[in-house]
Amino acid sequence: MAADEIITRALFGVAVSSSFPLRFQDLSNIQEVPNHQEIFVDPSRDESIIIELLDFKHDVEDHGSAVWFLRDLASEQDAEQSMLLEQSGIVEAVGLRYRDVPSVVSTAVGQMAVSKGRQGREAQNIVRVYLANLRLKGASTDVLITAYEPVFINPLSTSARSVGAGPAVPAADSGCLPMAEVFKHAVTSFTVHDWSLFGAVS
Repeated sequence: MAADEIITRALFGVAVSSSFPLRFQDLSNIQEVPNHQEIFVDPSRDESIIIELLDFKHDVEDHGSAVWFLRDLASEQDAEQSMLLEQSGIVEAVGLRYRDVPSVVSTAVGQMAVSKGRQGREAQNIVRVYLANLRLKGASTDVLITAYEPVFINPLSTSARSVGAGPAVPAADSGCLPMAEVFKHAVTSFTVHDWSLFGAVS
């Protein structure tokens, strides 16, 4: 077991919390982040976790919603070589029921080629993307928890300066918790403390 210390993070003020390793730094302390997102990064491994709040997409079915959002993400990032590696079924998100309306969660894992910032296609990195869609139906909100793990760093990418070019170093070799486990911790520990964050009234 990797020696990553798991800590609970207060998100969106103190309205929400989630738990993942201490090594992930809050990006909002470094640069401006949209108020509907919380972004955490481990620059030493070029890994990141993003928690995002979206208006509920009524036209997206619960079944396969994580896959829908993963494909939408690939389209937004103009990703190439996108492929779906796995997807889960739908389960009730225990503890996230609001006004007796159940919430559900599904996950998907994909791989795609993306470039950082405004770098072009010639600087694309291959990344594995873990995405969970928590559908808070009682609060009309889709929560996305997305984790990025590099598979191959392009020598032309800015990432190559901090983590080196070529195949990414396995987490275990760096004494870190694998990203699949980091993602699992973040999703299963997601807790709402104040539903008014979503415009919901108690």
